[in-house]
Amino acid sequence: MSTRPTPPRRDSRSARWTIGELLEWTCDKLTSLGVPDARTDAQHLLAHALGCARMDLYVRFHELLSDEERGEFRALVRRRLAREPVAYIEGVRGFHALDLELMVDARVLIPRADTELLVDWVFETTPAGTEVSAVDVGTGSGALALSLKHGRPEWTVPASDISNDALAVAQANATKHGLEIEFVRADLLEGLVAPARGWDLLVANLPYIPSADIEGLAPEVRDFEPRLALDGGADGLRLIERLLGAAAADGQLAPGGVMFLEFGIDQANAVRALARDAGFQVEVRDDLAGIPRVARIWR
Repeated sequence: MSTRPTPPRRDSRSARWTIGELLEWTCDKLTSLGVPDARTDAQHLLAHALGCARMDLYVRFHELLSDEERGEFRALVRRRLAREPVAYIEGVRGFHALDLELMVDARVLIPRADTELLVDWVFETTPAGTEVSAVDVGTGSGALALSLKHGRPEWTVPASDISNDALAVAQANATKHGLEIEFVRADLLEGLVAPARGWDLLVANLPYIPSADIEGLAPEVRDFEPRLALDGGADGLRLIERLLGAAAADGQLAPGGVMFLEFGIDQANAVRALARDAGFQVEVRDDLAGIPRVARIWR
């Protein structure tokens, strides 16, 4: 039986490497350390180092890199081997089918695909051309507020966060995309002034990780993303419960007003109970993996 020959050992600092060889070496190195999605990460980092699109790597597969290009790529790989998220290394993360490229760094949570489902549900149930007063509570990078304003320019969409650092990132993203959004430092709804008739739409992706679970998270999350954006208290539901109570107060939601909330794995039943205890009706939808992750809540 024939065996695949072992390639000769190479000095990674002095040898000339092709794009294809660098991708394979990096993928193997990341995989050996248990980094998920190693091949995709290697492609992102090399494309970033070369200033090209990921697809361009395939047509340049046999191209040799200069010492300068290889040095820049090696610096990025070192950061990823330390488990820094690719989004922070690149400084951007694409969000939603609206193709918003958001600037992200360690001041804000990296936007996830689960949150895109919340945006889809809002647009599905609230047609364009409808005047809506919306608010994004706990905006972080501004992903929700920016998506809503981009998809429905006629809407008013202020956004709040308790973190001044997060608000600075969100404002930079709004400026980058030319979207006019008022960002307010507020603890949930405290400090936000609702319209006279109340909010027509309230969206929120609040911290929902139980405090005791944070140490067991992947190092990309545990060691790099802001704990303030992760920690949801003892059961992960402290902020969601507070927001539901605040939204139930007179004058916060307009007649027919609706909330859309993201929550964590295994929290659907608890969120249903909290919403009903606060006097709301609730509907829950699954994420792409079939796990309940988003709630629509109304009177």
